[in-house]
Amino acid sequence: MKSCSYLALIWLKRQVRSFLATAACLLFMPLAAAAQENDQSLAKQLANPISSLISVPFQYNYDCCYGLRDGERHTLNIQPVIPTGISPNWNLITRTIVPVVGFTSPALGVDGEFGLSDTVQSFFFSPKATHNGVTWGVGPVFLWPTATDRKLGSDKWGAGPTFVILKQQSGWTYGALTNHIWSYADASGGNLKPEVNATFIQPFLSYTWQDSTTLTLNSESTYDWTAEQWNVPINLIVSHVYNFGQQPVQLFVGGRVYADSPAGGPDWGLRAGATFLFPTGG
Repeated sequence: MKSCSYLALIWLKRQVRSFLATAACLLFMPLAAAAQENDQSLAKQLANPISSLISVPFQYNYDCCYGLRDGERHTLNIQPVIPTGISPNWNLITRTIVPVVGFTSPALGVDGEFGLSDTVQSFFFSPKATHNGVTWGVGPVFLWPTATDRKLGSDKWGAGPTFVILKQQSGWTYGALTNHIWSYADASGGNLKPEVNATFIQPFLSYTWQDSTTLTLNSESTYDWTAEQWNVPINLIVSHVYNFGQQPVQLFVGGRVYADSPAGGPDWGLRAGATFLFPTGG
C-alpha cells in the first residue's frame, strides 16, 4: 500500500510540473481582442466567491519544509461552485472542496501518505440584487470525514456558520470570507483525534484588467482553538482567462509565504491550477 501511495505521489508531481510549464507559457500569450470583453466579465465573476457562475477549479498547492526532514505536501483541491436560483430574489451557492493530498515523511518514523482528505462543503444564501456593488451571502458549512487514511483527516463530523461579503468596482474586488467549524460526532476511530474547533478567515483583494488578467492577494488563515495555533499563508496569484474551443478556462499560478504556522509547519509554497467555467447567464 505504501509503494502505491509513493508511486501515486510521484505521478502527481510529474503531472504538476508539466502543467506548470504549460500554464507559465499560456499566461503570457496574447489574447484575441474580440474575446477580451467577455473574458473580463468572466474573470470578474470568478473574483466573486458567490457569483452566478458555475465553475470547477482544480487547484494544486505545494508546501515545503515540514518537520525535521523538510517534508513536502502536495494538495489538489477539486472545488466546484454551483449557484442555483431558489426564488426570484435569492440564490443558493454550493461550494465544495475535495482535497487529494500526498506528503513525504516529515520526520524519522513518520511515513508519507497519499489519498483523499476531509471534504468541506458550504451553502451560501445570497440575494441576486447587489447594492452599490456590494454582495453578501450567509449559510451553513459542513465537514465530511472523507479521508482515506487517519493521517489525512480529522476523523470528525463537523458543522458551523459561514459568511462572505465583498464589493466590486472599477476592476477592483475586495472583501472577506469566513467560517467556523465545530466537530459534533466521531467518525471511525475519531475518539483518538482532537475535537475540531477552528475559525477560517480569508480576506481578499484583486484587480482585473480589460484583457481578463487578474492579480489577487489573499490570506487563508485558520485559528485552531483547541491547539491555540494560527496558520497564516499569504498568497499572491496571477490568472488569465483563455478559450479552448468553446470552453473558457482560467489558468492561474502564484506563490505563498507563511506569516505564522504551527511548530514544524511549512515555510513557503506554490499554487497553480485551472478553473473550468460554465456561464449560466443569470
